[in-house]
Amino acid sequence: MNSRGNRWLSRVVCALLVLAAITIDVLSAESLSLKLQHRVGTRNGNYQVSIRPELWKPGQTAVIVCDMWDLHHCRNAVMRVGEMTPRMNEVLEKTRKAGAFIIHAPSSCTKFYEGHPARERAKAAPKASNLPADIGSWCRKIPAEEKGKYPIDQTDGGEDDDPREHAAWAIELKAKGLNPRAPWTRQVAGLRIDDADAISDSGVEIWNLIEDRKIKNVILVGVHVNMCVAGRPFGLRQMAKNGKNVVLMRDMTDSMYNPKAWPYVDHYTGTDLFIEHAEKFICPTITSDQILGGKPFVFSKDPRQR
Repeated sequence: MNSRGNRWLSRVVCALLVLAAITIDVLSAESLSLKLQHRVGTRNGNYQVSIRPELWKPGQTAVIVCDMWDLHHCRNAVMRVGEMTPRMNEVLEKTRKAGAFIIHAPSSCTKFYEGHPARERAKAAPKASNLPADIGSWCRKIPAEEKGKYPIDQTDGGEDDDPREHAAWAIELKAKGLNPRAPWTRQVAGLRIDDADAISDSGVEIWNLIEDRKIKNVILVGVHVNMCVAGRPFGLRQMAKNGKNVVLMRDMTDSMYNPKAWPYVDHYTGTDLFIEHAEKFICPTITSDQILGGKPFVFSKDPRQR
């Protein structure tokens, strides 16, 4: 083949490669390929892991970011949020680009965002015709949970700080003019809020937002899984009992659990025990690698390094 033929063949190959790349991008944008993990009861009373593949349309999907505050009364909780934030931001950027709707829900901090387009969008959402009666309230248990035993004791509030470090942390917060028991003022700065997102801590506003957009699927990320993520008006239980296809991204969360409380396991095992409870009785779970590739996120201090 002469040089002119070679150039023509090269152009054809390049064109085909570009077309293939565009096709792959379009296909990937059409759906989120997820593997929903839940636990199914067996005849002998045990539970076994079951994986259900699903394809979710990004345009019918919302990602709710629960209480990823800038500060917390538990110093260790702040450290873990900081460690998780970069990976979580990647998840938000990727799902947003694909067409999912991102809702930032930093409870009791929405005044910080007054005037932001994302906050105004939440306030302006039209009232849904199917607004659940109790969507503005916490939900601490759904009927399915009666089938099992709650897996961890969180009655002490779940702080796992060293007592001396905790006392020093409280003094530091007070010196900044903050309430040591509730020092949060905004969402952690490492999570980018786009003007096209929404900001709300109201179950009513969030329900209005997702119904207005005909959203069927909800992914919950954030903290703390055994308290706010599960129980908030926009949390796992409310979404599950009101008919949404809700999942927890289990490697993008943390718990409030103190290893000095029952069942006396390390903090990360305590988190997983609640996640198992959720998979049995509340909703399935997924992991961030299903969105980003690579491996699921693991906290650096997790002694198991799963």
